[in-house]
Amino acid sequence: MRRAIIMVQDLVMVLVAVALSLILSQSRLSFDAFSYGGLACWVLIVLAAHFLFRTCGLYNTVWRFASTPDFFSILKGCGSLTIVLYLASIAFRSFFQPVSGLNERQFIVFFLVSFTIISAPRLYYRFLRDGASWRILRRAAGDAPIRQALFIGRLSEADVIVRFTRTAMPAEYAIAGIMATEADAPLGTQIQGVPVVALRPRLVEVLEEYVKGTENLDLLIFGKGVEREIEDYAELVRVARHSGIAVVQFSGLSELGQGGKLVLDAVEMETIMRRSAVATDVARIGAFVGGKRVLVTGGAGSIGRVLVKRSLELGAEAVLVADNSEFGIFQLDQLIDENDRDRLTSRIVDVTDRPHMLRLVSEFKPAIIFHAAALKHVPLLEENWEAAIGTNVFGTLACAEVAAECGVPQFLLISSDKAVDPSSVLGVTKRAAEQIVSSLHETQAAPSLVHAGGLNGHHAGAPGLRNSGTKFIAVRFGNVFGSNGSVATIFQAQIEAGGPVTITDRRMTRYFMTMAEAVDLVIMSAADAEQRQGRDDYAIYMLDMGQPVPILEVAETMIRMAGKSPYTDIPIRFTGIRPGEKLHEALHGDNEEVVKLDTAKIFGLRTDVVEWPRIEAALTALQAALRDRDKAAALAILAGLYRAEQSGAPEQAVPKTAGQVG
Repeated sequence: MRRAIIMVQDLVMVLVAVALSLILSQSRLSFDAFSYGGLACWVLIVLAAHFLFRTCGLYNTVWRFASTPDFFSILKGCGSLTIVLYLASIAFRSFFQPVSGLNERQFIVFFLVSFTIISAPRLYYRFLRDGASWRILRRAAGDAPIRQALFIGRLSEADVIVRFTRTAMPAEYAIAGIMATEADAPLGTQIQGVPVVALRPRLVEVLEEYVKGTENLDLLIFGKGVEREIEDYAELVRVARHSGIAVVQFSGLSELGQGGKLVLDAVEMETIMRRSAVATDVARIGAFVGGKRVLVTGGAGSIGRVLVKRSLELGAEAVLVADNSEFGIFQLDQLIDENDRDRLTSRIVDVTDRPHMLRLVSEFKPAIIFHAAALKHVPLLEENWEAAIGTNVFGTLACAEVAAECGVPQFLLISSDKAVDPSSVLGVTKRAAEQIVSSLHETQAAPSLVHAGGLNGHHAGAPGLRNSGTKFIAVRFGNVFGSNGSVATIFQAQIEAGGPVTITDRRMTRYFMTMAEAVDLVIMSAADAEQRQGRDDYAIYMLDMGQPVPILEVAETMIRMAGKSPYTDIPIRFTGIRPGEKLHEALHGDNEEVVKLDTAKIFGLRTDVVEWPRIEAALTALQAALRDRDKAAALAILAGLYRAEQSGAPEQAVPKTAGQVG
């Protein structure tokens, strides 16, 4: 009904414009405007106007939200109508009879008048809806108070958000100031009456002044993609959280009938990281994964699950999940889009079961294996050391052997910062897994493939080596937000239960990364490794995790995000460091050289590589220690390998780095 009324209004305005153009140009037509011929002209003008206005899109816009392109549609419609009428008058005069009192001047006046009187009602309506007076008139006595907000983002988005916050019914937010991410934005100017109060790089400083100088600031709204544009994103979030100000991020608009609504997403825990995220090179990782067959061991785990989904999104030909958790695989199936399920296959298998893995890989023929299967909880593995060695060490060995035997082009191990200067069972087992991969990368060959069964079969002296064509690499990074058993999930459960939140030591810090960023950088590392040869070929990649974050700060921030006060509503208790834990983790050791690559947030590591015969001898001894259930001997064997790597003794280690081949 509204659209029909607007259409009728426009047609009336066209007729008024015709009359005004004749009056203003003082034209005296040679025929009566109200004769049969004159009335026929009015009808034809109306029909032509309606057709052209619909064609130009005048009625595809909700005028409460009209913008410059919508007024251009009016300009285009009025211009088209003027030209059509002018050409029609020329044709009429040429084929029928001349019409006195009608020339180009009348059509110019008609264009100007029609554009003005058709645009004016729309412009005035928007002015009323955008003004504070409209909100005051429409506001009911029982409505909730309007929350005062600061917006941080681009000025183009600020214009949209200010307009929407003014027109929302009921009104929820009022923008008190704009903090522009453009360094060259005009400071002190206004966007629809709202002042631009800060520019980069003084955003944090100005926000701190705001929270100290006003008690009425309730909300901080970030624009889309701001976390990638400014390095101070996490610091701005922390300042707001510390002051009890809610933080949201603008992600778009939704239209509800004739109205509209801002879509504001809560800023999650991941934003406390002390670094800015880097936009993923989707084209590059898409070109790498697209059309390939991908196997993900541990694919039902937290990191493996995201690797599976991302591979499908990037256009993998097929993805095979190998995991020993039936329930995990069931949960994964529920998360996969219906359109992708025909490219996903899942198998319940233990990665230490070499014959089963060999059968799977032989049949599936993957182009890349992401080896994410691992046991990873530090305190649990101190007691369950046999399972840790079985999965993390011999599981990695079995999968690497299978990859080489089947000629898989690339094998990538998901490693951990716990492998650096290891102090726990988890750390020494992940370090051993890195050593296996590094040694295989160095030799470009797989162990024991000339024997049936490798280390699981009969061992007879030094193994034979043959080139497998498989590229072996490991990717090392720290904690991932939201992964199973991470501090974020533990703290969340404790907060929901009313506390206390338990922390081992108030001084403890950890590196953190978002799950999506970690997975994309893992794939980027594989893409980078595929192109490298010779001196610049790296066995171990390290992800840039930024600065370590205090665990106490993580707990306090999560409590505030839940609408509670740390220590008051939710107590925090310190329980003491558990066996195997460190106060601070590191991403590389003193004997490792960090090499900056062209790819953002990824580094290559040059490190001493233990020669394969030394590793094989240690693994054979390790199997004996497992059979004897001798934890001290097992850990001594793994530590001996690590010390051999550090010392670089000629009889134990190869006197070159993982960045050197041949």
